[in-house]
Formats: sequence, structure tokens, C-alpha cells
Amino acid sequence: MDTPRRPGPWDPRPEDLPPPAPAAAPEAEPRDFPPVREQGLGSALMSTLLLGSIVYLLTGSLVMVGALLFAILVHEVGHMLAMNRLGMGPARVYILPFLGATVGQRPAKSEWHDVLVALAGPAFGLLAAVPFAGLYLWTGDAIWLDAVLVVAFLNLINLAPAPPLDGSRAIGPVLAMIHPMVERVVILILGVLAVIWGVLNGMWLFAIFLAIALIGHLKARHWRAVARKLTGVEAAKSVALFVLTAAACAAVGVAALLPDAGTAVEAATHGARFLGIGR
Repeated sequence: MDTPRRPGPWDPRPEDLPPPAPAAAPEAEPRDFPPVREQGLGSALMSTLLLGSIVYLLTGSLVMVGALLFAILVHEVGHMLAMNRLGMGPARVYILPFLGATVGQRPAKSEWHDVLVALAGPAFGLLAAVPFAGLYLWTGDAIWLDAVLVVAFLNLINLAPAPPLDGSRAIGPVLAMIHPMVERVVILILGVLAVIWGVLNGMWLFAIFLAIALIGHLKARHWRAVARKLTGVEAAKSVALFVLTAAACAAVGVAALLPDAGTAVEAATHGARFLGIGR
């Protein structure tokens, strides 16, 4: 049996030994976020029927009803795919009485990710125009071009920098880099202008919804979840992607008006008048 060796005269004394290194702190476990509940089938059907009924009463066209509902769905799927890709999922799509919404299980890790999620909806949402454009090419019926215009209009309006629309989430962090108050003032002014635009163009539901959302947004203490701020390069990319997405939406709208207008300039003029510009 081995016995421990007795310390010799050349061995260091216990009081001369360095203190033991502190034990490494255990790694923090990732926060467990509760899963996002799926929307009930009854709620989804009732919301869809309510929105579809309102659109039909306003337009008298089942094609317009289908175009708007399909455009909202594809738009929200764009948000969902971006959330899942950027680690914010699993995300769920909800169909609400007057709009769609996508909720992620985890918050964005950075404002740059939030910008990408915001712009993914309008950018991906333009794909909803593809089947309607194909039906126009197949049948030659101009009603399908109206459906394409609805898709372009929905995604372009969502880029308005007014809360809670996607444009405010894409441009807001850029304005906040100047000063948080700059973001609040600019977004407030643009939000009020968007409400006035809705009233002047007879879009009462849009104007009322936007006014209520704007008031709620102003009452909120924080306008977005705490996340890493934009860098200068990311801010420049955010503005560039915003402009490109808006240009793509406008281009799809002009393409839908082109057969009737004859030229791209006339189509753009008709589109501007449709938006209440240059009347």
C-alpha cells in the first residue's frame, strides 16, 4: 500500500503555494422561450370570412377577394420564412379580421435582422402576383391584371414608414441612429400623413386601423425589442433594400397597368393617380 510522501526541506510551504484557480462558471443555458400558439381553425375561418366579406362589399368581385387574401397570406409567409431563417422561429402566421400578422417565438438578435424580416414580407409577397399574371396571359381577361395590381398595391402600402406597417420597422432603426427623438417625430408625421391619405382616398378602414395603431405605438415605452443596434454599413444596406423593395412593388404595379395605358410613362402616371398623387 502506497503512503503519501512526507514533504522535504526543499518543498514549498503550504502558505507559499498560489491560491487555487476559481472554478469556471457554468455556461448560461439558452433562454427557453414559450412556443407560439397556433391560430385556431375557427378564428382563422371567421377572420377570413369577415375580411373577404368586406372586400366583396367594396368591390363586388370574388377575384379581388381572392387576390387580397392570397396576397396577405404570401406576404405573411415571407415574414415567417425570414424569421425562421434568422433564428426567431418557429414563427406562426395569423389571419386577423382586417390584416395578417406573423409572430416569432424568439426576438430578433439585432435590428438588422428585424429590418430583413420587415422587408421580407413585401419582397416575397410580390410572388403572389405570378399566378394572376399567368392567368392574364392565358385568358387575356383584364380582371387578372387588377388582381396583380392589388398584390403590388398591398405590398407597396406596407412599406409606408408608419407603425405598425413594415416600412416603419425597416426605416425606424436607421432614423434612431441619428437620435431616438428623430425616429419618433418622423414616424409620427408620416403616420399622420398616411391616415390623412387613407381618409382622402376613401380608405376608411385603413385610416381607422392605422390611427388606432399609431396611438398605441406612441403610448408604448419601447418601440422595439432590445437588440444589437444597426452598424453604419447595415443602415446603408437597410435604406438600399427598402428602396429596391419599393421599386419592385411599383414596377409590378406599372406592369399591371401597362397593357391598358400603352406606355410605361402613362402607366406610372395612372399608378400615381391611383395612389392620390398628382390628381
